[in-house]
Amino acid sequence: MKQRQPAATLFGVIVAVIWGMTFLSIKVALREFGPMSLSLFRFIIASVLIALVMLITRVDFRVAWRDVPLLSLSSLVGVTLYFYFENNGILRLTASESSIIVGAIPVVTLLGEIVLYRVRPHRLVILGIVLSFLGVALIVVRSESATGSPLGYLFMGGAVLSWAAYGFITKPLSGRYPMLTITFWQMVIGAIGCIPFAIVERQVWTGLSATALLNAAYLGIFGSAIGYWLYVIVLEHLGPGRSSVFINLIPVVSVAASYVVLGERLNPLQIIGAIIAITGVYLASSGI
Repeated sequence: MKQRQPAATLFGVIVAVIWGMTFLSIKVALREFGPMSLSLFRFIIASVLIALVMLITRVDFRVAWRDVPLLSLSSLVGVTLYFYFENNGILRLTASESSIIVGAIPVVTLLGEIVLYRVRPHRLVILGIVLSFLGVALIVVRSESATGSPLGYLFMGGAVLSWAAYGFITKPLSGRYPMLTITFWQMVIGAIGCIPFAIVERQVWTGLSATALLNAAYLGIFGSAIGYWLYVIVLEHLGPGRSSVFINLIPVVSVAASYVVLGERLNPLQIIGAIIAITGVYLASSGI
């Protein structure tokens, strides 16, 4: 196990980079894709690739019928609903802002554990929670020159709540099946849930530019299939607590890449907010 930890640490950094870059790819792909058409395209690709990984590694596809309702609920909340909110939020905000707000997910999850399981938080956790929300508040209170939409913040808030709920719904399943099995079926069912929304958008997948298709493919291949596969390995070897450190790197990667690639700029107040929010999430996660 100890010999594999350096590799798991490397995988954790790779996952943070991959998932940090997804915010940029979503932003670019949404110039031509509808929000839920992009999700459907993404998870069709991811489902096929995860299935191939499972076949190669001989992971069992089977789940008990009694767990199908809970698995379906987790899929619709964690894939369909989450990406409905996230893609619509990113459509209206910058990739940088979106990633920082989504970066508060560990803190919201901790709050859920405190309320649902009556966990007594460490003082460091409380400080981290306060700082993270303060940082996000500073990002939302934008300057007069900002172009963000208030609706965009509501969508990103919905994404945060959806993913936190997804974690609690999935928890009973995690000990019964391999994580790849759960992930595969969640992607398949979640993709099916995207179909009605995609139909409403009347997306035509012909005539799309190479840029849009490449970014959508990146989301399916790297953002979903490879990213989730590597993160499962990280979880298995480092555990949830240490793995969360890499999740905290995602907004850092996204903000830096958005500055270089998309030319996005955070105003001084938002930069301060970003630093406070990321610090708060780190303190809350490390204080578990």
